Amino acid sequence: MTKLWQKTISVDQLVESFTVGRDREFDEQMAAFDVLGSLAHTKMLASVGLLDNADLAIVQQELKKLYAEIQTGNFKIEAEVEDIHSQVELLLTRRIGEAGKKIHSGRSRNDQVLVDLKLFFRHELQEVVASVQQLFDLLISLSEKHRDVLLPGYTHLQIAMPSSFGLWFGAYAESLVDDLEMVLAAYHITNKNPLGSAAGYGSSFPLNRTLTTELLGFESLNYNVVYAQMGRGKTERVIAQALSSIAATLAKMAMDQCLYLSQNFAFVSYPENLTTGSSIMPHKKNPDVWEIMRGRCNRLQALPTDVAMMTTNLPSGYHRELQLLKELLFPAFADIKNCLHMARFMLEHIEVKQNILDDAKYAYLFSVEEVNRLVLSGTPFRDAYKQVGLAIEKGEFNPDKTVNHTHEGSIGNLGNDKIAAGMEKIVGQFHFEKVDQAISNLVK
Repeated sequence: MTKLWQKTISVDQLVESFTVGRDREFDEQMAAFDVLGSLAHTKMLASVGLLDNADLAIVQQELKKLYAEIQTGNFKIEAEVEDIHSQVELLLTRRIGEAGKKIHSGRSRNDQVLVDLKLFFRHELQEVVASVQQLFDLLISLSEKHRDVLLPGYTHLQIAMPSSFGLWFGAYAESLVDDLEMVLAAYHITNKNPLGSAAGYGSSFPLNRTLTTELLGFESLNYNVVYAQMGRGKTERVIAQALSSIAATLAKMAMDQCLYLSQNFAFVSYPENLTTGSSIMPHKKNPDVWEIMRGRCNRLQALPTDVAMMTTNLPSGYHRELQLLKELLFPAFADIKNCLHMARFMLEHIEVKQNILDDAKYAYLFSVEEVNRLVLSGTPFRDAYKQVGLAIEKGEFNPDKTVNHTHEGSIGNLGNDKIAAGMEKIVGQFHFEKVDQAISNLVK
């Protein structure tokens, strides 16, 4: 296996297999980002006199060709090559000769993998934000469409007070706004350049770290080279918290869907081709999509703990088990994006039941409404509460089933415009356009 660090002695095959593990599998997902890092790094090397203009031109040209190959899926880490960094350097050396051997000056695999990971995470977070936005827009649309359709609200799984589909859909929309606050924090921490920290202690070369920060579109850089390395694991933990926050919202929504689709509730329905059946019960319409989503998202909520257990009590500096974080984070991004996509797909086909509260079993939902009406007519609250309670005990409770909630965020005043404005404000703080422009400039 080709290694950047190997000198004369070959590592035992069993040791090699155990230590490399699944790293190559996940490294292929970072291929484009490894090339981007090298494009920026080699420009910087030329700017400080460590690469002449002729070598820079040929290296840049070949790196851009390689980037295009990766984008079209025409790339694979060869079986005998250890990682993505080795593969890129190997291909350059094969294709352009000596110039390919010069690109590693001033960096270590430590900061190389760090910058690859940060570019990968930044890209994945951008895709997550886009998926959250799409689901958010649909939830706001459904909230407006069904704003006047009432359904029971519950506390302790007991009927409590009138709610509405407008409130229900809108609640999950606003939850996603808060989730993106977590994602924004993770994005800010991710969007800092570690390149130039080398093995974690800097370099005697006169590197221009500000230049690579600008070329790669990072918001700023990890200034302290020791902290740049310490940030590996911390970045993953913060991202895990953000993903788990979105997962918690989706898991709760999935649980509601499973309840509301059951015959005991029957508040919503879906076309038969979006549900599954039973091998012996012909009547079944099982909410398998929502159940699988609930399971996946519950598992994602454990992600921060998994990352913490992998990194707890590690001293400063690099340690090999940090590569195992890829096995946690990379599939997590795929899972959360898939769940967001499926939630949107299902909700595009949801049908809500009308006139649910006409059923006599929901009469007690209006007990608070009745108490409030008495209070508005001058009865002290405690007296009104007793009066309605006695009527319920005697079986004489016959409420007026009209609902008049007007305060902010209630049935009659959903506040969706304010919620949407909050989402727009948060998304605007990511400044994706700056990143997109920087990457476009780097590869054109």
